[in-house]
Amino acid sequence: MPSSYIEVRVLCPVGWHEVVADVLAIGPCTSVVLGRPNLGVDPAPDGFDWVRTFFPSDEDTRALREGIANGLASVAESTGVDELAGLEATFHELPAEDWATSWKKSWKPFRVGNLAVVTRDWNRAPKPDDVRLVLEPGGAFGTGRHATTRTILALLQERDVAGARVLDAGTGTGILSVAAARLGAANCLGFDIDPRSAIEGNDLARTNGVAERCTFRIGDFGVLDERDTAFDVVLANIYSDVVQAFATDLAARLGPTGWFAFSGCPDRHREPTLAAIEAAGLHVEEVRQRGRWLTFVGRHAG
Repeated sequence: MPSSYIEVRVLCPVGWHEVVADVLAIGPCTSVVLGRPNLGVDPAPDGFDWVRTFFPSDEDTRALREGIANGLASVAESTGVDELAGLEATFHELPAEDWATSWKKSWKPFRVGNLAVVTRDWNRAPKPDDVRLVLEPGGAFGTGRHATTRTILALLQERDVAGARVLDAGTGTGILSVAAARLGAANCLGFDIDPRSAIEGNDLARTNGVAERCTFRIGDFGVLDERDTAFDVVLANIYSDVVQAFATDLAARLGPTGWFAFSGCPDRHREPTLAAIEAAGLHVEEVRQRGRWLTFVGRHAG
């Protein structure tokens, strides 16, 4: 675990937190929370709220900070809302233990369909059809609230993954693999180039009682072998440029009757991403949009 983290804070007009959260969810900033950072920080003025994200201090680069600043600077122009002009991010170093504590105080359980995403100590009575997915805020990755993650969590329920073989490209926290297993998938294979991903994914699978149905590997498509094919479901919640570059590889792993969901595409990258998916021999049946984020859903063409 890194020895310290960088907290990014943005004071945002109420009602626009999802737009700002989308801007902050870049690179290692995989999760965003709302609310006052700590008692040493003044409360947000009326009509505003704090939007915050975190990343390991060893990934603090000038390019990342500039990416966040440029994204915030473009919000007013892209939305046409003058009150979003002048959004600024401030950066604060936190010891690892303070970062974990901050997550636990800020994170709130949420629901996507019948999937109740909760913490281990959540003691509210579940609804009759609830499927619980237990997360531990304070881990190295996201907490499932990003628009792209929530869209795929909904799709996993709508399209019924009971008994399915699932491939989860760019698995990150492992939340999609573990959610699929909790929803009845027979086995799920997730892979990611970040070495921390496998640790987090395996921990999450054990916490949710599905470790025997979830496998996590470190690396890119090279970690897949000839047996890793004909999946019933192929998921990719990753940057759109990665989907464009590896659309053919993703298509090659999808079974003839399977379906795919490729998320993580900002609206401005719609056309090149769609073209790459179709060029790989896939047919997009629907495009779902949440905020500025798109998810392409479909099957093999023909």
